[in-house]
Amino acid sequence: MGLGECKEQQLLASVKEVYQQSKCRHGSPRIAFELRHHGIRALRTRVARLMRKHHISSIVRGKYRVQTTDSNHLFTVAENHLNRDFSTERLAQKWVSDLTYIRTGEGWLYLMAVLDLAARKVVGWALSETMEAESTTVAAFQMAVRNRPVTQTLLFHSDRGVQYACSVFRQQLKGLPVCSAEHESQG
Repeated sequence: MGLGECKEQQLLASVKEVYQQSKCRHGSPRIAFELRHHGIRALRTRVARLMRKHHISSIVRGKYRVQTTDSNHLFTVAENHLNRDFSTERLAQKWVSDLTYIRTGEGWLYLMAVLDLAARKVVGWALSETMEAESTTVAAFQMAVRNRPVTQTLLFHSDRGVQYACSVFRQQLKGLPVCSAEHESQG
């Protein structure tokens, strides 16, 4: 074994040690950094080449993502009537809505907002600890109707999530001149 091979074996042993200490999560940049921190000089490219040669790779874990749109439901879903036409002639003509999530120290909160496209303002919103329609879409829609009464035909657009397509939310649209992705007929 030559001097170069001996140094490579020593470096490999150090790489494996740092790799194991990181629970197999570190890649070549972090391993090279740790080696330098311990006084072992090794370029990141050399560490990467050595890791590839010996089939050592970091475990890449995707970030946890809360999914707010459940489009896999049995409720009726209508056509996209908005069709990316965001222009309006009057208030309460076109509303768009979405549900998102916010991470807090105590867990997840779900925020639902209704935006009037004419004013470009939020006219209704709800903040909830659950994604249930009563505490998100229904509450926000009711606030929007109180803040901006619907007197003429309103186009209500949202994603095709279960909170909008469910019967509890659709009940809110009855009796109003609303055309939406969740409510095909008007009035």
